[in-house]
Amino acid sequence: MKINLNNTFEVFSPESMTVSELLKVKNFTFRMLIIKINGSLVKKTEYETTRISDGDEVHVLHLISGG
Repeated sequence: MKINLNNTFEVFSPESMTVSELLKVKNFTFRMLIIKINGSLVKKTEYETTRISDGDEVHVLHLISGG
């Protein structure tokens, strides 16, 4: 499958994967993430069930707090 991940095209061997699987494969370990697929926000409680498919546009944003 080929997806647009954070404005970069990437190819993965499975035809689809869940958001949780993508985060594990890409080693995104930040606690505070915002995930959008094709412009739609994905809730953290839906990471295990929301599937990413060929051609999807995925944005993974890291929230950073400071003082």
